[in-house]
Amino acid sequence: MKYVLDVHTHTLASGHAYNTMAEMACAAGRKGLQLLGITEHAVEMPGTCCTFYFENLKMVDRDKYKDCYGVELLLGTELNILDYQGTIDMEERTLKKMDVTIASIHPPCYKSGTEEENTNAYLCAIKNPYINIIGHPDDGRFKPDYRAVVQAAKEYKVLLELNNNSLDPRCFRQNGRENMLELLKYCKEYQAPVIIGSDAHVDDLVGAHEFVEALLKETEFPEELVVNRSVEELKKYVNRYR
Repeated sequence: MKYVLDVHTHTLASGHAYNTMAEMACAAGRKGLQLLGITEHAVEMPGTCCTFYFENLKMVDRDKYKDCYGVELLLGTELNILDYQGTIDMEERTLKKMDVTIASIHPPCYKSGTEEENTNAYLCAIKNPYINIIGHPDDGRFKPDYRAVVQAAKEYKVLLELNNNSLDPRCFRQNGRENMLELLKYCKEYQAPVIIGSDAHVDDLVGAHEFVEALLKETEFPEELVVNRSVEELKKYVNRYR
């Protein structure tokens, strides 16, 4: 199966990534992607851009990127889940302007709690009508009840991410493979759709899905539940097309 999109990537604006928006789009075009999402870290991540950056995304000419690189461009954010009530670091007036949104737990912005507390943080984020994707829920430092998370994601039509970076040997997240296997088991049981994200912070890793692809093959996960196979399928889930 050829995957045609990657919606979890970062540019220089995130503060710890290394390429421009144009360089990331160029890489996506070279790799044959049809759609690229650029999701800069939201404001509570150390070193990232401020609210004005996200408010000003309206000035980016998406048609130009399509003409130059053959890639449809979505501009959004990777939000930080801040507490056990699922609070995120962007006001609604800005959040609802984002083409695509990912909500993730990151160590600088969240103190890990019990499994119940971590689960509640994810469930509350899932219920936010402007959140489209839950990012790297596989991180064992913040492990939730995966059955409950999958059930909620299915109910609220939120995509769960299979983060390729979580399976990279260089990644600092914990128990990525073990937790992703558990997540996939419940996604298969409840027929909950997933999305693969490269989490690329450099242009070479745009569209890098190989670690997750191997795991999907190993588990015989249904291809029809993988949103990356179709731009039209993705459009059912992201803010820009709702």
